[in-house]
Amino acid sequence: MIAELSSRRPLIPRDFNPSDAVGEVLDTFAVIAEMGADSLGAYVISMASQPSDILAVKLLQKEAGVAEALRVVPLFETLADLQGAQACLEQLLAIPWYREHIAGEQEIMIGYSDSAKDASHMAAAWALYQTQEQLVETARAQNLKLTLFHGRGGSIGRGGGPTHAAILSQPPGSVAGRLRVTEQGEVIQAKFGLPGIAERNLELYTTAVAEATLAPPQPPEAGWRERMDELAQTSCSVYRGMVRERPDFIEYFRHATPEHEISHLAIGSRPARRNPTVGVESLRAIPWIFAWTQTRLLLPAWLGAGKALAEQITAGHADELQHMYHHWPFFQAFIDMQEMVLAKSDPVVAAWYDTRLVPEAVRPLGEQLREQLLQTRASVLVVSGHENPLDEAPVVQRSVGVRNPYVDPLNLLQVELLDRIRHGHEEDLREALMICINGIAAGMRNTG
Repeated sequence: MIAELSSRRPLIPRDFNPSDAVGEVLDTFAVIAEMGADSLGAYVISMASQPSDILAVKLLQKEAGVAEALRVVPLFETLADLQGAQACLEQLLAIPWYREHIAGEQEIMIGYSDSAKDASHMAAAWALYQTQEQLVETARAQNLKLTLFHGRGGSIGRGGGPTHAAILSQPPGSVAGRLRVTEQGEVIQAKFGLPGIAERNLELYTTAVAEATLAPPQPPEAGWRERMDELAQTSCSVYRGMVRERPDFIEYFRHATPEHEISHLAIGSRPARRNPTVGVESLRAIPWIFAWTQTRLLLPAWLGAGKALAEQITAGHADELQHMYHHWPFFQAFIDMQEMVLAKSDPVVAAWYDTRLVPEAVRPLGEQLREQLLQTRASVLVVSGHENPLDEAPVVQRSVGVRNPYVDPLNLLQVELLDRIRHGHEEDLREALMICINGIAAGMRNTG
């Protein structure tokens, strides 16, 4: 591929007859070549895993005659890809052509949504932290100016949360005066819909980046890393054991949540699934999170974390976990976000979805999940030392407490609508369900 990048010979013959999929890719690059350099930003490669993913985009831009090539940004999303990101960057930098081409600057995107869907929120959070440390280490060794692009969503399970705390909880050196983040879906309206609020959020970003640059947090102690390794391993095992290995999980998910109905509503910019298979792996992260938020179980944000924390507490590590919470911004931010999720969840409401919508044969799975939710609540409160979730954030606690009762009747109405739609009244009730879905989303917030 490097030889082709350096060659003046055309790669694609004039009489080439591509398939529809290949033709669409080539047409995309032809449009890029027609656009001005200021019209487009980075070319982000979703699910990147190896150097050829980046080099292929460079080659296709050259072949299409792009005058001012877009910068190519690999997006590492799954747990395995995050763990291999450092090796991928080192291999790229070992190529003289590439090193000369980027002129000492590299942007890398790290994905919060699909990593959490792949391995659990807790395991993904720790993998993202370690990946950033490794990339920063490589950038320093190679004298490379690195920009980390955070692919966060609005929900907790997709990396969402308070801006200031999220930035300050990043590894030391990862925010060196440079930060790029995504703002998606309803978060854009919530943060930038009004001039005053937009200014306030830009101030939060600016001050947090300045603080993280000038006074970065201390790196975690060795013992904390060991503890997080164990927590992440247990969390990932519990999560995958439930989501991937339980034969009845997919059936339960499709009955207990409005996932199927959401995929048929015009509330997203992309198809709900990357391919037509029925497994969770093919489902995009947004409908995965959105469906569980609608039922008030919010499973993707906490599944695995409660069991992992409970095991460590039982093993006698409660004091160490509490010390980590009070002295490590990363761990504190994670636990605080768990408390927000727990404050918004409601196992009683989730149980009503099961009663009306789930076949009796798979209802025991729902009971197990609600038990794990209660275990997560108990374990998180032991670590934080709080009596109730969000005790140290009374404004947010009150806001959630005020909104929840207004969402309850919408949940009851949604269950009724789903039951009727699934028994043959879809066309008559589709608009009502749409309104109900939007109402629950507005009340829950942090949904996408």
